[in-house]
Amino acid sequence: MVEHDETYWSQYAREYDRRGEYVVGTAILEAIARTLSREKDLGEVVEFGCGTGYFTRAIAASATHVLATDLSDEMLHVARVQLREFDNVTVERADAGDTAFPSGRFDTVLMANLIHVIENPLPCLRESHRILKDGGLLLAVDFTGHGMHRSGRAKLGVRYVSRFGIPPRHVKHRLSPDELASLAEGAGFRVEAVQLIEESTNALYLRGRK
Repeated sequence: MVEHDETYWSQYAREYDRRGEYVVGTAILEAIARTLSREKDLGEVVEFGCGTGYFTRAIAASATHVLATDLSDEMLHVARVQLREFDNVTVERADAGDTAFPSGRFDTVLMANLIHVIENPLPCLRESHRILKDGGLLLAVDFTGHGMHRSGRAKLGVRYVSRFGIPPRHVKHRLSPDELASLAEGAGFRVEAVQLIEESTNALYLRGRK
């Protein structure tokens, strides 16, 4: 992780959910949450890039415990408030690319809207692979302009800049299913499925196994 990423997102922590809903729309957020909530028996989960905990809530009922992590102290502060009703969720700071977790600790890793915003996602994916048990599950979700009409992508871009400013240059705006699958496979995962969730804004949903 680079310090710039942490600083960039931290400045929006207190209004992140409201701004995000304006940019991508509530339909895609709700569609992702529904898809996540259908995952069952997730066991011991670590979530990287939890942000304010928006998607943590969608998986909490299916997990024995969720360790929700982020690099941003400001995001974690908001997450602790928003997730305080969940007895099986713990919030703490961690770098997805360089954790202190022992190998084979977790049953599931969740990375929601993280892969497309970090400059080099492979170290994070390799670290996820290391800390998963054999047969452990990777859930990766990312917004994407892939499959959207040019006008829709242009409007999305305008909304984004109006709420979050100019994004870092390395952000992958049109991550494709093949690209996401290739990244996961490059870290040692066996990809079970990559789904394109289509609303006014699109998202990719990947399931992979160690």
